[in-house]
Amino acid sequence: MKQFVTLIITLFFAATGSLLAEETQQASVTPNQFGSITVHITNIIKPDGILGVSLYNSKKGFPGKHEQAYANQLKKITSTEDNVVFENIPYGTYAVSIMHDENSNGKLDTNFFGIPKEGVGVSNNPKIGMGGPKFKDSEFTLDTKHLELSISMKYIGRK
Repeated sequence: MKQFVTLIITLFFAATGSLLAEETQQASVTPNQFGSITVHITNIIKPDGILGVSLYNSKKGFPGKHEQAYANQLKKITSTEDNVVFENIPYGTYAVSIMHDENSNGKLDTNFFGIPKEGVGVSNNPKIGMGGPKFKDSEFTLDTKHLELSISMKYIGRK
């Protein structure tokens, strides 16, 4: 009987010991890290209208389907240069797209062929060709507490 009780106690401590080990391992896992992204926007041709700035964490919806973005900000334009800050963003891969809604109608106006009549910009400032910019050409990695980007607005067909 004494051996049976010893066996039960040994099994109990072995079981609770492994549970404690699991708890210790879970506690040592690093929680998600977060940072901020400051977007410096340059070459705004006139300080009228609204900037729509979208942060995407995948190619889905990039660059123009803002409802599919990870985060969005709207900002009234007051200068030919401006800044937008996204805070508490999990470390990862992102891309930014910007539209200059000059007439404040809530959308990017385009011509008959779908070419923007208002200003646009994306992270990394890639050349914008047929079909618009690609996520892979615009992506960057947030892996620090604070990241700064500079995006130059482009007004296609305008000087």
